[in-house]
Amino acid sequence: MNYLATTLSLVLCSALVAGGVQAAEKSCAQTGANAPLALHKHWIMEGWEKRKNDAEFVFAKKMARYYDLNNPAGIFWDNFAPGKTQLFDNASVYGANWEGLQANAESVRHALTEGHSELISDKVASTTLGFVGTLTPKSGDVIAFNARSQLGWQCIAGEWKIRQELNYAWVVKPEDIASYYQAMEEGK
Repeated sequence: MNYLATTLSLVLCSALVAGGVQAAEKSCAQTGANAPLALHKHWIMEGWEKRKNDAEFVFAKKMARYYDLNNPAGIFWDNFAPGKTQLFDNASVYGANWEGLQANAESVRHALTEGHSELISDKVASTTLGFVGTLTPKSGDVIAFNARSQLGWQCIAGEWKIRQELNYAWVVKPEDIASYYQAMEEGK
C-alpha cells in the first residue's frame, strides 16, 4: 500500500471510529427512568400535574424535557384541548394552549390505570397508557375524566422527545375513578 492509500485508510478508520463513538453517545435509553414508557408516565404524573399553590404552569419551562421545542413540528391531538382546535402541528403552540386551563385550576391530579405498553427501536418509539384525572377549577364544578394516551417518540441527541400525541378523554363521575387515587396513595 502506498503512503496516500495508507493515510486515507487511517483517516477513514478514524472517522468511522469517531462516528461510532458519537453515535453511541447519542443513543436513547431503552430501559429505566429515561426510556419512553417511564417518560410517558412521568409526563402525565408530574408534567401535567398541578398541586394547590404550585408555581404558574409555563409549558416551555415545565415540559421541555418531553418536547423538542427547538424543532416543535409534529402532530398533537387531544379531544380535551381547550380552545377552538384539538389538533396542532407545533408542540409549542399546543402546549401554550393549556396554560390558561392550568392557570384557572386550583389543582389537576392524575392517577395511572391500565393498558400500558411500548414499542421501541433505536430512533423511534410508541407508548400507550391509561390514566384518570380530576380538574378542580378555581371556580366551578370539578371535572373528572378517564383517558387513554398514545405518544410517538423520536430519539434526538440522546433524549426521547414527543413528536406525535393522541389523547382521548371522557367525562366520568369523581366516584367512578376514586379507586385509582386510593390505590396510588396506598402505593399499589
